[in-house]
Amino acid sequence: MSEKLRVLSGIQSSGRLTIGNYIGAMKNFVELQDEYDSYYMIADLHAVTVPQDPADLREQTEMVAALYAAVGIDPAKAAIFVQSHVHQHAELGWLMTTLSYMGELERMTQFKDKSAGKDAVGAGLFVYPPLMAADILLYQAHLVPVGDDQKQHLELTRDLAGRFNHRYGETFRVPEPFIPKSGARIMSLDDASNKMSKSSPLAGSYIAMLDEPDVIRKKIARAKTDTGMGIVFDPQNKPEISNLMTIYASCAGITLDEVQARYEGQGYGAFKKDLAEQVVAMLEPMQKKYAEIRSSGAIHDILRDGAEKAASIAEKTIRQVKETMGFLSPRN
Repeated sequence: MSEKLRVLSGIQSSGRLTIGNYIGAMKNFVELQDEYDSYYMIADLHAVTVPQDPADLREQTEMVAALYAAVGIDPAKAAIFVQSHVHQHAELGWLMTTLSYMGELERMTQFKDKSAGKDAVGAGLFVYPPLMAADILLYQAHLVPVGDDQKQHLELTRDLAGRFNHRYGETFRVPEPFIPKSGARIMSLDDASNKMSKSSPLAGSYIAMLDEPDVIRKKIARAKTDTGMGIVFDPQNKPEISNLMTIYASCAGITLDEVQARYEGQGYGAFKKDLAEQVVAMLEPMQKKYAEIRSSGAIHDILRDGAEKAASIAEKTIRQVKETMGFLSPRN
């Protein structure tokens, strides 16, 4: 029997997870866990590249972990763990930083976008990509599920792995991008030119996974639509309704053509009302499971077990890396 390929992915513990996070990433995490050796991280070290309230950071970390389990990630099949619980992430992150060049970090699109117009930018934001590279390389991941906004970071990861191997000898597996079969890119409810973001200050721009049903209904009722009528999938000319149709198709488990046929000749009002019910129906079972997990306290056992599984691999990698680089090993 051939060894399973390993997959590593994660979500930051900042902001409120949205249906964009679920449809675009977490739904795929669940599907991948049966076929791949899966490691799913809550990226709290990445979250603190911008200031975080300590109480909020703790709550958001538990929230993401509990939502992982609530959507169907099985701790018996996949490791669910907190990034900072495996100290080797920070250690390898520093070593990857020493291999990185200022110019390539300055060219990172996310750094340029997030630092634009600011008088001062934290160094953590600048060295975010080497830490992300460390997250992946630490587990010798074969595949990394990536969206459009992370492709550049994965390319840097591949460059750093190749650079290390060339300088010190074959050590790291060079990971490949993994584009899931499903995983639509969900855009903002108030501007379909922007991705739905859990860190948006505008609550009406996203649907949080823990939003109550009436809140969801109100947000969708107020969602922006295009001029003219017709439920037609046309991202170029009708980006707003096309985004809502994508959400509908993902929640109902049908194709965009089926959505279009179902609402042929109907207006936006009826469509948005039905869309809200599709979203509510998708989220309610997850919300119920989430509440059960949080009230039981089971998430702490899940995270402990996940960290132990992750650390067993991470420690082997960091030992090999340090030995290869020439660090002196401690003697008992």
